[in-house]
Amino acid sequence: MTAPTHRRTGRRTRVRAGRTPWILVVPAVVGVLFLVLPFAGLLVRAPWSTMGARITDPAVLSALWLSLSTASVATAVSLLFGVPLAWLLARTRFPGRRLVRALVTVPLVIPPVVGGVALLLVLGRNGLVGRYLDAWFGLTLPFTPAAVVVAQVFVAMPFLVISVEGALRGADRRYEEAAATLGASRTTVFARVTLPMVLPGIAAGAALCWARALGEFGATITFAGNFPGTTQTMPLAVYIAMQRDPEAAIVLSLVLLLVSLAVLATLRERWVNAR
Repeated sequence: MTAPTHRRTGRRTRVRAGRTPWILVVPAVVGVLFLVLPFAGLLVRAPWSTMGARITDPAVLSALWLSLSTASVATAVSLLFGVPLAWLLARTRFPGRRLVRALVTVPLVIPPVVGGVALLLVLGRNGLVGRYLDAWFGLTLPFTPAAVVVAQVFVAMPFLVISVEGALRGADRRYEEAAATLGASRTTVFARVTLPMVLPGIAAGAALCWARALGEFGATITFAGNFPGTTQTMPLAVYIAMQRDPEAAIVLSLVLLLVSLAVLATLRERWVNAR
């Protein structure tokens, strides 16, 4: 008689363990509403009757193109430097590795405006490095489209590095060891074995990096300025429009939101398929 009682008790315990914990569902739903309702407000307050004319405005198209192009270039630059940096942090041991990892993540926690000031002090015409760039090569970065890219790379590359480093740490190293045992060089192992294994992590990191670069504001306005047609990205255009024409700010915000959602959804689809 005792054994069936235990079995029934075990079944009841398993059933109860599988039920939805309402104590977690309620705050989760509140959290979702908190994140979604502001976007619903944009849709409700949008001036749909003049949407077409506002979107096709040359200033809007210029800011949108600048944002898309600079965010894409910033993501490419971040991939070029961020993937090797992530591999170095994940797969090698060297003095000061923890310090390097901490320094890489600093842009995630400091205000972007502080990052812009730091870039200006280093790469400005009278900066620590900028003075030599100006004197030796006649190169001035601040308040140029290149400055927009530099600011975006500074704030966005840490997202890529963290994502790729996590993917590298979670990858099964036995495949790399097997390839090395068969005579493959380190470069071949990295290109033919390591990269394909962590490709979903790289895609996810690139998506986060691109989205962060697209929405960058503080470092951009500090280091690159806000010049229409030259350095005015979509976030800067939204900020200026909010002071003059709130309806135009809503339209710009919707455009930026839709572009971000479309790109992230596409990248997520490829990431899921890759997995």
